[in-house]
Amino acid sequence: MDEKPREKLLTKGAAALTDSELLAIFLRTGNPEMPVMEFARHLLSHFGSLNAVMSATQEQYSTVKGIGQSKLCQIYAIAELGKRFYQEKLLCQETISDPAEAYHYLTSQLAHLEREVFQVIFLDNRHRVLQAKIMFQGTINSVEVHPREIVKEALSQNAAAMILAHNHPSGISEPSAADKNITQRIQKACRLFDISVLDHFVIGKGEFFSFAQRGWL
Repeated sequence: MDEKPREKLLTKGAAALTDSELLAIFLRTGNPEMPVMEFARHLLSHFGSLNAVMSATQEQYSTVKGIGQSKLCQIYAIAELGKRFYQEKLLCQETISDPAEAYHYLTSQLAHLEREVFQVIFLDNRHRVLQAKIMFQGTINSVEVHPREIVKEALSQNAAAMILAHNHPSGISEPSAADKNITQRIQKACRLFDISVLDHFVIGKGEFFSFAQRGWL
């Protein structure tokens, strides 16, 4: 295997590596026609992005020469490890002083999904995480959300605040009119119980939209 990515990691740190270099370290070997670095670049080009590489299905990988069960298991294990890392990091934080601190967690959980889901992070009065829960699951382009169920769960958690999030499988994070409407309905329902809605993230592929940053909350 070409050792250059490993040497670069040891001398400059993991953050200095490109996506293809990081992928090559995990793949370890290429295929009969390509060395590992070329193979890593080929995968990124074939699927279009690192996120697509990590979330492609077994059926999609079946057309890629050089990806057997061993490499497929490695790729899926890396993706799951990343998700669990951000989940643990979020839950271990003492407080969330800025809703943007939840962004990496939400991206790791939602960006790769092929159907829309609606997730809520429930916080106490010091903005410590009580629970992060997927509340509703939908189709490839919509999800039905019930504000009453969100408030009910918040009360059961004794939550004082929350961060809302849902994904757009299309990859475009710009919120729809329906997204704006449901956010307003949830915020109105929460006000009756003195529960704050700190933000609503719409997660796309490689991009996100924050209602709070736009000044819509």
